[in-house]
Amino acid sequence: MDKTPSLRLTPWVTRLVLTNGALFLVLATVLTAPRFATALEFDPLRITDRPWTVVTHLFAHRGLLHLVLTTVLLIAFGPPVERTLGSKRFLGFYLYSGFGAALFALGLSAIIRVEPFVGATGAVFGVLMAFTAYWPDARLSLFPFPVTLSARVLVFVLIAVDTAFGFVGKSSVAHFAHFGGALAGYAFVRLQALTARRPPSRPSPVPRRPVVTPMRVQEAAAELRPAMPIIDARPEVSNDEVDRVLDKIAEFGIDSLTSQERKFLNEAAERKRREQS
Repeated sequence: MDKTPSLRLTPWVTRLVLTNGALFLVLATVLTAPRFATALEFDPLRITDRPWTVVTHLFAHRGLLHLVLTTVLLIAFGPPVERTLGSKRFLGFYLYSGFGAALFALGLSAIIRVEPFVGATGAVFGVLMAFTAYWPDARLSLFPFPVTLSARVLVFVLIAVDTAFGFVGKSSVAHFAHFGGALAGYAFVRLQALTARRPPSRPSPVPRRPVVTPMRVQEAAAELRPAMPIIDARPEVSNDEVDRVLDKIAEFGIDSLTSQERKFLNEAAERKRREQS
């Protein structure tokens, strides 16, 4: 995808931003006791006692700056990825990347001490990796610096800087765990690319063999029929898949289609024309 994607907000990006902001406001004004925030933190040493924190840590943030930075990244990179994957798959991908960050922290805790942490940055870093895979050469500005970088370079800089912060002091923000979210996102897009490149299986055409029967010329002209019907070897076009692609265009526009979806839609249209001719 060479075209620079639209940054118009999408349904699940909007919901995630509102959920993170609402929870931050509730913890800052109503549930101010430390035990409430602690109940949401992911602690690798207490995962068996508090398994729900694999999910809850994604929606809690420690400090306004942490929340703002995560929100800015989600708004900047999330909408194009959601349009490409579709809303339901995007939510699953977002949670999957967050789980990847938690599991990476859990494995890392066997080597070093990983402090309890909160934040959606691990999931957002997975979204960044997906954006880089779909639009690697998109030109982006590094605000507030007057510098424009390609998407792949900018994401690499963000991940490198965030990982470097992991060496500076202790924090409830697990910078090393964010790297796990980026790895999970990268694994997803690579697997998706490999699956998309696999050519679809096509049924082998049935060979036609002529059948020769002695008959008079007049009877042959009147009764001659094909020995076997012509079997169309092209694969059937799924109406459900066509409807899904058309719904995606209606909701997000033609730019949201992947190259595979565009090819599928062209093949479906060509087949429809042949059937009507």
